[in-house]
Amino acid sequence: MKKRGWNELDFIFVTGDAYVDHPSFGHAIITRLLESLGFKVGIISQPNWKTADDFIKLGKPKIAFLVSSGNIDSMVNHYTVNKKRRSEDVYSPGGKANLRPDRAVIVYCNKLREYFKDVPIIIGGIEVSLRRFAHYDYWDDKVRRSILLDSNADLLVYGMGEKQILEIANLISYGKKITEIKNINGTCYVTKDISNLTDYIEIPSFEEVSKDKLKYAEAFKIQYQEQDPIKGKTLVQKHGNLYVVQNPPAKPLTVEEMDFIYSLPYTRTYHPIYKKYGGVPALKEVEFSIVSHRGCFGGCSFCALHFHQGRIIQKRSKESIIEEAKKLINLPNFKGYIHDVGGPTANFRNPSCKKQLKEGVCKNRQCLFPTPCPNLEVNHDEYLNILREIRKLPKVKKVFIRSGIRYDYVLLDKNDKFLIEVIKNHISGQLKVAPEHVCDKVLKVMGKPPRKLYDKFVKKYFDLNKKFGLKQYLVPYLMSSHPGSDLKAAIELAEYIRDMGYNPEQVQDFYPTPGSLSTTIYYTGINPLTGEKIYVPKDPEEKKMQRALLQFKDPKNYDLVYKALIKAKRTDLIGFDKKCLIPPKRR
Repeated sequence: MKKRGWNELDFIFVTGDAYVDHPSFGHAIITRLLESLGFKVGIISQPNWKTADDFIKLGKPKIAFLVSSGNIDSMVNHYTVNKKRRSEDVYSPGGKANLRPDRAVIVYCNKLREYFKDVPIIIGGIEVSLRRFAHYDYWDDKVRRSILLDSNADLLVYGMGEKQILEIANLISYGKKITEIKNINGTCYVTKDISNLTDYIEIPSFEEVSKDKLKYAEAFKIQYQEQDPIKGKTLVQKHGNLYVVQNPPAKPLTVEEMDFIYSLPYTRTYHPIYKKYGGVPALKEVEFSIVSHRGCFGGCSFCALHFHQGRIIQKRSKESIIEEAKKLINLPNFKGYIHDVGGPTANFRNPSCKKQLKEGVCKNRQCLFPTPCPNLEVNHDEYLNILREIRKLPKVKKVFIRSGIRYDYVLLDKNDKFLIEVIKNHISGQLKVAPEHVCDKVLKVMGKPPRKLYDKFVKKYFDLNKKFGLKQYLVPYLMSSHPGSDLKAAIELAEYIRDMGYNPEQVQDFYPTPGSLSTTIYYTGINPLTGEKIYVPKDPEEKKMQRALLQFKDPKNYDLVYKALIKAKRTDLIGFDKKCLIPPKRR
């Protein structure tokens, strides 16, 4: 501030992450965007929440404090699915843990209120987006209030936030009070009076959803169906004598807007103060990666992207992506490898159909599940052209696709051109895909395609590798203990792993995080979209058994696998036959 001759800042962004000036970090995008419009912006990164010093060091902002827990929910960041404290935080300098509090947004906001009573506070980011209504909290094992109330903030921005924050910034800078800003799409606010609202839906109250699981499921279904920027209605949820009001989602960013955001002058590295700690580990994963688009129409039940980035794809132009690739080539650490060009799903380059852009997404129909929609447009040509152009750039040895491809979408393509190019040019020995499970009843709950489609993809993948004289592997991401998965389903998955011929190094235990359909099923035992009752594995012992079955070859899992097979009456899988999972116990 002294160097720039600034006596005060317009905005101060408080974040739970280390300061990394890279477009994969939310605080970097929002602050660079505000800066580009002439606002004076400061960042307080990972403040010590036990004292006042860090919160007051930049003074009082002229317009507002912006608060985010960071790129990841602070509770997910701190705890494993078994609720054990993590020993590392990749978003902190040197990977050091415990540099942010649990429920960081709430703690930061309450500290700011203590020291700056009259300054507007605007909250945003993934932790906020997915907790904007009353929500089931896995760590407390209860329904918590909207984070807007617990944080005592003035305004909540959900989704990616660029459109909203610019509109809010301009309104406040022109003299509008934060309490008067109530009509911006992609925001939520609290009010005592909703008599002025029209064309809204009131969902079951906090009091109702915290006592009645059927009411919770009903509230989630309405939220789920109204997350559309074109047709979505205003939603209202009562909390005591107050109302949390959610305006419809913000409109998707245009190609030009996306290009502008990613063209801002990011230094693409961590702040120099972190050099002595060896930097910030999270940067390594994205330093040489390019975000080509946002949004996903995949519709997986366990993913909360529906509530954050939305189902309508928003993309950057080919020119913008190539320009960023050229910037990466000139970075000092570049070794010739672009690690990723993609988004939530790499091969979703365009909206799933033209209808979405005019009429919004379908309320009661997914694009790919349970079967592909007749309106679905499948084309990889544009994405392929971008990958080819990057491959031609000087100094580029290889362009990888790490953000994952949706294999059922690949199979819908009219030819194998995309898959052939991926196999030949964009993987290094192995391709990672996410079938998640192989039992059809579990896949149905997950919103994933049936096993036969994955088997078809596996065959095609290995046939093409053989055709081109390549010996490359397929690495599936697999999940245990998802709603719908009982011991029988877990054993079916273990048998599939046995037949693959190798034990997966990584498996994921289902983690009930706010905002996902699967978490609602986990809490209520009901699929809120269908009303169907779903089996939910909650017993800690059974969850351990399901996870152990996915790595049955590991000696430390023997007792759990043995116990699971006995309990499921599958002793035929205990023995020395090649079809057996484990040998008999030694006498």
